[in-house]
Amino acid sequence: MLATRLLGRGRGVIFAGTELVSINERPPAAAVSRDGKLAEMGAANAVQDASLGEEIVRRINELGAISEDPDKLTRIYLSKELRTAADLILVWMREAGMSAHLDAIGNVCGRFEAERPGAPCLMLGSHYDTVRDAGKWDGPLGVITAISCVADLNRRGKRLPFAIEVVGFADEEGVRFASTLLGSRAVAGTFDESVLNTRDRDGVSMREALVQFGLDPDHIGAAARARRELLAYIELHIEQGPVLEAQNLPVGVVTAIAGATRLAARLTGMAGHAGTVPMALRRDALAGAAECIGAIEQFCRTDESGLVGTVGYIQARPGATNVIPGEVSFTIDMRAPTDMHRKRAVADIVRQIEAIAKRRQLALQLDVTHENRTAPCAPWLRDQIARAIDGEGLSVFELPSGAGHDGMAMIDIADVGMIFVRCRGGVSHHPDEHVELMDADLGARVLLRVIENFRPREDRAGAI
Repeated sequence: MLATRLLGRGRGVIFAGTELVSINERPPAAAVSRDGKLAEMGAANAVQDASLGEEIVRRINELGAISEDPDKLTRIYLSKELRTAADLILVWMREAGMSAHLDAIGNVCGRFEAERPGAPCLMLGSHYDTVRDAGKWDGPLGVITAISCVADLNRRGKRLPFAIEVVGFADEEGVRFASTLLGSRAVAGTFDESVLNTRDRDGVSMREALVQFGLDPDHIGAAARARRELLAYIELHIEQGPVLEAQNLPVGVVTAIAGATRLAARLTGMAGHAGTVPMALRRDALAGAAECIGAIEQFCRTDESGLVGTVGYIQARPGATNVIPGEVSFTIDMRAPTDMHRKRAVADIVRQIEAIAKRRQLALQLDVTHENRTAPCAPWLRDQIARAIDGEGLSVFELPSGAGHDGMAMIDIADVGMIFVRCRGGVSHHPDEHVELMDADLGARVLLRVIENFRPREDRAGAI
């Protein structure tokens, strides 16, 4: 169930003995509607000072123009378009005052040094690859916003007790080699080298593509970072859902990145003539699959704790109008905010499918094809994000992420926090994906406030 927390409003509010600092003495922006109109508090000043948002939107559009197809946005891993995008991001990082380089797997990495060189870092980031026929905001918003925040610090000549590192992960979507989170898994030291032999739809292996990109596949391990180097990982991302819009809120605090279980199901019955086999004697695999799909939907609809289930693919054979389907294959995707909840739900669904198959005299094959654990966002980071949101005069709203993110890999070497930014209609992975300028600006202000007020976890305080 979604949790809502309303905290105090206004600047200079004291939380846990720490006073929030102001950012350029900017007044808080009060409740913001989707059309970008500010409510009464600080409206004029907020509109005048939308420089972060304007810079972010301009760069989103510039990056969004880099695509293998001029009519739609597609920028997949290790493509020449990804290299062009990487080179542009490197320029932005250096202009923001960071040292920047491309790491061993193609991630774009920038570092804004601490007051004391060599100090551990607060890492910010997201991905800069896309799905096919994508929107402009999924991934790049987090990378570009982080760069803009560092640029703001650099313009003011402000250094912090810790370094800030920004990473644009080269592959989160997994479009080209059917394996997600390649960039962040390399940084976390959990990259599976067997993926190097995977081939794309043109027959090019990942190993070959790395060489063509100018990288050495035998040195991917050099991208790995140690836990001691990171104080935390924070990612800003569009919500990819409609919850914040329904709440009329521009930003939210992510509680966890939901784990996912994916299954491949195959029901086998008996094909037969559509006109000669009586209904009572049929072993119709498609009718059985339809009942299973309905059971999955009903089970998830009655759950009140964030469970979602999707059948995204189905194929019936032999696939003729006048033939009873003898075999049907379909996929199942189950997600929930906690691993225990998801695993129990999967077990319940499997039992229901088994019962349906048995009653209909259908043979069942059910295989788990993907299992990703839930990545909980660290409470201490959630608190700091909540304080930053409150510091901008906004209501604090907590929600889980049903979509996967790079934080799922980064949690192996750092505590993870996430900020969601409202997107229009909750649309994502689609050209209509959109964020209003004022929401982009508010997301940047919140992230900048988090950075300037960041305090490491108590057991790491001595590291800076």
